[in-house]
Amino acid sequence: MMRITGGKVYGADLQFHDEDVMIEDALIQKVEPRHGSRGTRSDSRCGEGRGKEEGGAPFDASGCYVIPGLTDLHFHGALGLDVCDGTMEAYEKIAAYEASVGVTQICPATLTLSVGDLENALRTGAEFARRQTKERQKAGQSLDGPSETAKAADLVGFNMEGPFISPVKKGAQNPAYILPCSEEIVDRFLVASDGLVKIIGLAPEETPEENGEGIPRYVEYIRNVKDRIIVSLAHTNADYSAAKRAFDAGASHAVHLYNAMTGLTHREPGVVGAVSDSPHVTAELICDGIHIHPGAVRAAFRMIGAERMILISDSLRCAGMPDGIYDLGGQAVSKQGKYCRVVDGGQIAGSVSNLMDCMVNVVKTMDIPLETAVACAAVNPARKLGIYDRYGSIEKGKHANLVLLRQEDLSIKAVIKNGKVLR
Repeated sequence: MMRITGGKVYGADLQFHDEDVMIEDALIQKVEPRHGSRGTRSDSRCGEGRGKEEGGAPFDASGCYVIPGLTDLHFHGALGLDVCDGTMEAYEKIAAYEASVGVTQICPATLTLSVGDLENALRTGAEFARRQTKERQKAGQSLDGPSETAKAADLVGFNMEGPFISPVKKGAQNPAYILPCSEEIVDRFLVASDGLVKIIGLAPEETPEENGEGIPRYVEYIRNVKDRIIVSLAHTNADYSAAKRAFDAGASHAVHLYNAMTGLTHREPGVVGAVSDSPHVTAELICDGIHIHPGAVRAAFRMIGAERMILISDSLRCAGMPDGIYDLGGQAVSKQGKYCRVVDGGQIAGSVSNLMDCMVNVVKTMDIPLETAVACAAVNPARKLGIYDRYGSIEKGKHANLVLLRQEDLSIKAVIKNGKVLR
């Protein structure tokens, strides 16, 4: 058994507490108040003098915040690889990178590609997830260090950003593969992914025609699929009316709020206004400091509420890589510092950050409290994906996926995955 002691532990009440966390067999076995003064000194340094992790010896988290591992439900890749490459190597290396930066659960987003290429990427991802399940079952049975698969972030779903998007708001997506929304294709994605597709986007204005009963096709589509999958509005030029009707029909998520959608103005509130007026809808925010102005981030929190905000990275294959030219779904993109732009047109593509960096950036530059930022990067995405019974909080019975952040600068001191220390 491992006992994490001395730190400030993030509770299910979204506050930090002086508690100890006991881990055994890759699961959290107990969280209890800590008695005495040990580990509460502000000048103590996280990890110094820690004991051996196994056998119940303490793991010293003094001077650290102990938070749940983060869940990124919208990103594409890193280290020169993209999940849509459809290779096991891509999944292994991307998932290992994400875990190393404290993102212990991943729900990758797909690009707008051919249906066949997307099915291949989903099938490979499903096989990777099956391997991980087997590894987790073994994780608590050995005192050896974690295997390569166990070191990787858990693949918990897919977010189908394309192909049912608007060519007007395509952003960096490839227009050659845009399709109208289709229940038949959704079913193909679900089969290929072995049920791992959790979110699928659409642009409602691309299917404005009505069926024989006078109902817009997108409303019919949403009503037919919403019980099987989360429907989001993604890369859409819809006005407020169309967006609100989609949400009223059962769509419940918005892909990267503000980006690739109609904005809020005083006469046409757009998709942003429709999100605000739909209490059941959650919204993604790319908080890399490039995609959204800090003032707009704060406005979204005030207008929509922290309980509906989900931080994402939207990272591309160039995350963790040097400046240069990279591929994005058949299009060339250029990474220069913190920016990534489409070579032909110059529009901003995805980010080059990871979710942990985005979460810390929200706290340091956007005046969002740490407790709120952790909720939006760990709790809310887990709830949205329906995995909160296993992930997203530090509670008995959940997977022992934790991150220790130094209190002085929020840098990572340690990542614990399946009860094993990765770094």
